[in-house]
Amino acid sequence: MKSITVNNLVKTYGKGKEKILAVDDVSFGVDHGEIFGLIGPDGAGKTSIFRMLTTLLLPNSGSATIEDFDMVKDYKKIRNILGYMPGKFSLYQDLTVEENLKFFASVFNSTIEENYGLIKDIYIQIEPFKTRRAGQLSGGMKQKLALCCALIHKPKVLFLDEPTTGVDPVSRKEFWEMLKRLQTQGITMVVATPYMDEASLCDRIALMQNGKILSIATPENISNSYPDLLFEVKAGRTSEVLKALENFKQKKNAYAFGEFVHLSADQNSKFEIGSIYQFLKNKGFENIEVTAIKANTEDSFIQLLSNENH
Repeated sequence: MKSITVNNLVKTYGKGKEKILAVDDVSFGVDHGEIFGLIGPDGAGKTSIFRMLTTLLLPNSGSATIEDFDMVKDYKKIRNILGYMPGKFSLYQDLTVEENLKFFASVFNSTIEENYGLIKDIYIQIEPFKTRRAGQLSGGMKQKLALCCALIHKPKVLFLDEPTTGVDPVSRKEFWEMLKRLQTQGITMVVATPYMDEASLCDRIALMQNGKILSIATPENISNSYPDLLFEVKAGRTSEVLKALENFKQKKNAYAFGEFVHLSADQNSKFEIGSIYQFLKNKGFENIEVTAIKANTEDSFIQLLSNENH
């Protein structure tokens, strides 16, 4: 049996012409002890899915079970076995670190001591600040405190809604290391994130856009299923290179990727890498670099989106 099973969830907001379809017939399953990622930009429907699965919102239609409990009928039982870390820091800013932890433990008729084994790794890092008010903590420390509070009752399932948004790269890396250690204790985790580089840290991911799931697989399989030839192009200012390549007839897609332009071409065409080089040279570019590369999750996501839009 799966830890989480989601069947044909639909969620709309508003009425009539104002009606917005936020979650569009979404289905997926999450295995016990898995880190499952919902990956997509703002407005993709990730938070609405989270709010339904954490029993904060009712779906318009569809169903879901968490640890065999029905999302609607058994909402009280579900709340006892899940932890939820919302995207926005939502702890009590005027309470100290320790007061926040004690309060959230008391909500579940528990104590810090009872669950110390699970939170020890994180608690050690925030303990030096236990008398500091939560509102005065750095972004990274707020994040660790929020995670500690979400774990204070030993949940079986942990939902993390964009947990690393607005946090520095070092804290992001530390946070994911903490999640990997938590996974060894058998906790099932569902992580929503707009960061494509975090997708590779999940066991499996669902790529989302406009309330729909475009693809579900391991990050590696999503990258491996990329159907086109892909090239990394550099020849000076990215914006100028991109503008020029828009007129390159053999391209399927071209987009900025950091200091490079990524260009895709049909796998089945008689395509030669030198044709990109020659095209840019004829346009007056110098110091041209063209390299064939393997697609990553972000490339695969962009390719899936372009398929949706055509």
